[in-house]
Amino acid sequence: MDPAPQNHPILSYVLSRIPTLSKLKPSASSPTAGGGGGDFDIEQPPVHTPSPRTPSTAGEFELVERMPGLRHPSVLRAMTRAVADVSAARAALQVLGPRSDHELVDSSRAIVAAAEAGETSVPEADLEACRAVVRLEETHDAYEALLQEAEGRLEKVYRSAMEGKDLDDEPEGGGKGDAPAAGGAEGGDAAVHEEVVAVLKRAEEGKPVESVRLVDRQLRQLPEAFGRIQGLRVLDVSRNQLEIIPDAIGGLDHLEELRLSANALVALPDSIGLLTNLKILNAANNRLRALPDSIAKCRSLVEFDASYNGLTYLPTNIGYELVNLQKLWVHMNKLRSLPSSVCEMASLYLLDAHFNELCGLPSAFGKLSSLEILDLSSNFSDLKELPASFGDLLNLRELDLSNNQIHALPDSFGRLDKLEKLNLDQNPLGVPPADVVNKGVDAVKEYMSKRWLDILFEEEQKRIAAETPQASSTPKAWLERSVSWVSGVSGSLVGYLGGNEKSEKDAYLNQQL
Repeated sequence: MDPAPQNHPILSYVLSRIPTLSKLKPSASSPTAGGGGGDFDIEQPPVHTPSPRTPSTAGEFELVERMPGLRHPSVLRAMTRAVADVSAARAALQVLGPRSDHELVDSSRAIVAAAEAGETSVPEADLEACRAVVRLEETHDAYEALLQEAEGRLEKVYRSAMEGKDLDDEPEGGGKGDAPAAGGAEGGDAAVHEEVVAVLKRAEEGKPVESVRLVDRQLRQLPEAFGRIQGLRVLDVSRNQLEIIPDAIGGLDHLEELRLSANALVALPDSIGLLTNLKILNAANNRLRALPDSIAKCRSLVEFDASYNGLTYLPTNIGYELVNLQKLWVHMNKLRSLPSSVCEMASLYLLDAHFNELCGLPSAFGKLSSLEILDLSSNFSDLKELPASFGDLLNLRELDLSNNQIHALPDSFGRLDKLEKLNLDQNPLGVPPADVVNKGVDAVKEYMSKRWLDILFEEEQKRIAAETPQASSTPKAWLERSVSWVSGVSGSLVGYLGGNEKSEKDAYLNQQL
């Protein structure tokens, strides 16, 4: 499950101090039992196996410095009561285990839907397994929503404590603690109200509005009327405080550039798939946990930036229709895998997926024949190998594989003739050996090329040996086959030259042979 310290710092702090949770051990039936015997926390990795993605005690120190009241016992007790439901849910998820791969969830949902519609005859046992996968995913989704709600609830409890209210009598949810935030929202909207109204008025008067840039305006809400600005080609609302984008945005038929970075978005509207002329989409640095499946309908998309979010997967079919996509940034997320459809992005030139949790790449990854720049660095303990098809990336020029757990480059790596920049730092590589890696990219290419040729030669020898009977492999048998072959060639040539001069030419040919 999603580690909480990055996205739910207060909740993580409180849960780590609940004695009944901090002492939980894996059960005998748990997959982790006997693997190390340490504390198991679905919110964060065990203490004895620190991860570069897990905030250190410095992050906790910053939180307590910002919210010193967290140290007060009465505040902590009130917060503990406020998240009792989270405690129970965490215990249940420890039994259920991790969530399934997104592609497996999608296929399971499709099978269940087809069965309910009477369109398939899947065996009941398989159907029940699919239902179990869907139920597990729904449980994890519900828990994730619970975490978000609990984080907000804790902020209200803390605010009430700092205002001197009696926490024992404070109703759940914080009650009046919302008033200051609401007033702040109104003030933030008022600051840009006139500018927004001016844009909409100009559009309503029929005047051309092709570009709207409301960057860094403390904007908390984007009016639905923006979806009716016909002819709008560029909309930039970066660095604001937007939490949602209205569905009405799907009405911008001519929109080519949409910039939403550095906001507080938790989701993109499904209607984004209606933007068939969209070429540039920047949704970086938000709070996105998933992308709508409809995003695959943005067939004109050339550049897509979804970095610095909390994405755990990409839509299953994202690659089948985004055939014009050239640049894809998905770094600084929590991606465990890339869907196999990514391999269909025939125009993809750049792929940046560093600092995720990738366990590998699709087997057909080599189909990305246009790929020139690839960054898979800092997937740490998760990325251990590359697919055999990796050597088919014949146009690859820059590759960063640093900070992973790759033990050997694929044998086909030697085919990457155009590779100019290569970073293999912080990998336990055995193939190629360290002395070769230290000499640079050319030495690595030469070593892997020779290794590739040796493998091909060895495979050819095995093929010949398999096709040749064991009895005919002796020197005598080989000589008999050679003489027979020469005689056959001699006879064929003599026949071709004609019968009248057979004796003379046959003697000459035999002499030459």
